[in-house]
Amino acid sequence: MRPEIRAFVVEQLDDMNYDVEGIDDDTTLGPSGVDLESLALADLAVRVEDRYGLKFADDESEKLALMTVGEFTTMVADRVAGATSDKS
Repeated sequence: MRPEIRAFVVEQLDDMNYDVEGIDDDTTLGPSGVDLESLALADLAVRVEDRYGLKFADDESEKLALMTVGEFTTMVADRVAGATSDKS
């Protein structure tokens, strides 16, 4: 699941016109990495929410900016797995 989510995140960043060349799991989403601003972070969060049926809390946006692509991908994968097991 994690590789699929990571590919989706990178694809969305590319769709949002961010340079995805050289992005790896250690690249931060915020400053000194992909450099997403708050509106772009919100856009990415909404795209992930829509695709995977998740909901991010309003106060999580600052945390997201500090995350790396790998940390974000792992968090989403964990939440998807948790949501799936909750439904069983």
